[in-house]
Amino acid sequence: MARHHVAPTKTSLFRIRRDQAFAIEGHQLLEQKRDILVAEMMGLIDAAVELQKKVDEALRAAHAAMSEAGVRMGQSKVRSAAQAVNISADITLHRREVIGVHLPAVNVTLEGHVPSYSLRDTSAWLDATSAAFRQVLELLGEMARLKVSLMRISLEVRKTVRRVNALEQIHLPDYADTIKYINDVLEEQGRESFFVLKLIKSRIEAR
Repeated sequence: MARHHVAPTKTSLFRIRRDQAFAIEGHQLLEQKRDILVAEMMGLIDAAVELQKKVDEALRAAHAAMSEAGVRMGQSKVRSAAQAVNISADITLHRREVIGVHLPAVNVTLEGHVPSYSLRDTSAWLDATSAAFRQVLELLGEMARLKVSLMRISLEVRKTVRRVNALEQIHLPDYADTIKYINDVLEEQGRESFFVLKLIKSRIEAR
């Protein structure tokens, strides 16, 4: 609020002090929310970094197994056998709440069925390849959960930081300046009233 829009009265002073108290309390709550969200975000970042390492390792292992299967069986047989791999995915979505922010919880269950390719014409490396890529899919499901959670948390952190900064840099200083302005005006009015009363008293006594 601009202080020149506020009538310098005791009623205004009471109302602004009340609003200031609410703003201070809101600022404290927003700071707590910001700190909790930042801590949650840092935990998610650490988990995402570690999970990315696991994904990279799993992908390297899967590609190595696929390359070995190609060497032992031939690329054409690997491609043909890949069409017969039957894996179904069951994805269950839940959510958890952190200070009003809904974060997804993704459960990915992969069920491998008996492949329709001939075991006699394939290598054990093909089974290893299938198992390795299955692990990659499971890790990617977890990675998706972490990335969506990070996105939502980071957006909420930015919103909360903006609100904290607005209170610190605009609203709270404005309340303080306005209260000082009204106090100064009321004190000046009090001095003027005292001077007027003293002058009236002197004139009465002079009569």
